[in-house]
Amino acid sequence: MDADLVLDAHAEVGEGPIWDPDRNLLVWVDVTRSAVHQYSPSSGRDVVIAVGHYVGAAAPRTGGGLVLALQNGFGLLDADTGRLEMIADTEADRPGNRMNDGKCDTAGRFWAGTMSFNLEKGAGSLYRLDAKHDVSTVLSNLTLSNGLGWSPDDRTMYFIDSVTQGIDAFAYDATSGAISGRRRLIDVAPELGMPDGMTVDADGAIWVGLWGGRAVNRYTPDGRLDRVVRLPVGQVTSCAFGGSDLGDLYITTAAHQLDTNALASQPHAGGLFCCRPGPVGLRANAFRG
Repeated sequence: MDADLVLDAHAEVGEGPIWDPDRNLLVWVDVTRSAVHQYSPSSGRDVVIAVGHYVGAAAPRTGGGLVLALQNGFGLLDADTGRLEMIADTEADRPGNRMNDGKCDTAGRFWAGTMSFNLEKGAGSLYRLDAKHDVSTVLSNLTLSNGLGWSPDDRTMYFIDSVTQGIDAFAYDATSGAISGRRRLIDVAPELGMPDGMTVDADGAIWVGLWGGRAVNRYTPDGRLDRVVRLPVGQVTSCAFGGSDLGDLYITTAAHQLDTNALASQPHAGGLFCCRPGPVGLRANAFRG
């Protein structure tokens, strides 16, 4: 299956797509350009908010606006005015790090991880922000904290540390947010690309963007590859289901560090793509803080 270009955004590092069902918008970020995007499929309009900090991920809030994973910690954004409020530092003592991908669980907690700018091994961590704005460190000794997702029955959490070339699964307690029993579920061969952001569909299958792989792969809950969405660009970063029936798969990509020849061969690098693969997604969780 091929994905079609819907927005020729030329993002440097397009990431973190999430469907806001209350506003019928796709929220996504351009990490290194410090920008939050809000794309309306019905109008084709993409509203960009400059937030002044590297931004790894965004998610809707139940009270309106967005929660952000920023370079130095967590923040709240008024999507109408652009006003940003920092609410928690995560690694103020580590200026060489920044926050990366993030997502909310069904209890409305926002999870996001960190990485170092130079990909120092073990420099990153995974954090959990609760509704009272308290922050807990969930995992440490990570290198490139990336995709997150939960099974439809809320008993398993999936997590990607990209440099490990795979997707791990944890037993998950939805009440406390505790995780345990880390195990490798899926190994991704390096020649297929590096696993980046991900989403989980209503059947419990995992869709993962492959940086350098020109594809999004779908894996069944037991870890079997069962379909591939192909893209005309190499750096595929993440994906999310959206639309009124959650049947549209939106895919973000990047043009990061592509030279003139590479850009000539993939002129839509950094674009937003979409396809209708058949399976449908789960409603995105909002932050309750």
